Amino acid sequence: MTLKIGLALCAVLFAAVIENSCSETRLERRNAALASADTAKTGVPPLKWKEHWFEHDLTISRTFYDNNAAIYYDDNMPRNVTWPNKVISEAWAYVKKTYGNFGDSTRIYAIFHKVVNGKLGGGHPASYFDESHDYRNVIDCGLDDWTNPTGQQIGMPIHELGHIVCGASHGVKGSPSDALWGDSKFMEIFIYDVYQHIGYEAEAAKVFEEMQSKRDSFPAANTQWFKNWFYPIYDKHGKAAVLNKYFELLAKYYPKKNGNEFDHDLNWGEFVHFWSGAAGADLKAQATKAFGWKDKWEAQYKKAQKDFPALKY
Repeated sequence: MTLKIGLALCAVLFAAVIENSCSETRLERRNAALASADTAKTGVPPLKWKEHWFEHDLTISRTFYDNNAAIYYDDNMPRNVTWPNKVISEAWAYVKKTYGNFGDSTRIYAIFHKVVNGKLGGGHPASYFDESHDYRNVIDCGLDDWTNPTGQQIGMPIHELGHIVCGASHGVKGSPSDALWGDSKFMEIFIYDVYQHIGYEAEAAKVFEEMQSKRDSFPAANTQWFKNWFYPIYDKHGKAAVLNKYFELLAKYYPKKNGNEFDHDLNWGEFVHFWSGAAGADLKAQATKAFGWKDKWEAQYKKAQKDFPALKY
């Protein structure tokens, strides 16, 4: 009798172990499925995310999410700073409405760092093309003060959104214009436009006023990119629609490699030709006012018109 009871008890314990093991297996599968769903850009963004790019190696925490944005803070970020929730969500919603989808993600993943001892300052973007940031559309920004949505505090994250537009819109990876306009020239008109559409008209006015005297050394001394190039095109040819049209035409017609990556950078003649196609008007005179006009550019411009005849103006 004692032996039978012992065997029966062993059987029960063995069954419990098996059941517990099965439960753990089911839980692991469930967690894997949830992770997979997030990787596919659906479902709930993870509560924690381990950074693994550049000098970033922190575990960051989700502080907010909705259908447009997932906001993450490091441990040094004050939790009473909540303005990014609304600003980033509305800005990304406007970006998607204006420039189309960016992969299959409905959300931008926005990471905020409070700079401590000079670490993790500045900003950078990544897009759904980038393995480095887990194939998410990401902006990662660090400042020592995030109190108010003014000046650099709101400008930095919107600037980084603009890089995602430049480098990942309409299903193509890369920004062949960067070689000409650098890091920030398109961002000036992009930020100006976004501010106006998310209720920050006063900040937009500040940008406009600043740009009236802003000068750069490229492609010629005292170049005023915003005043003499971007704003006249924006103002006369459809505002945000003409900005989007430029990227749309590049994605459709400019040479690619590997199916969905731009093959090489634009030259100046191609740049003016594609902007003319976006505007539906010959912008050579505007380019001459903004940048000057070189014999080399004239040859490039004529060649671009032959190489890309589908662009009409």
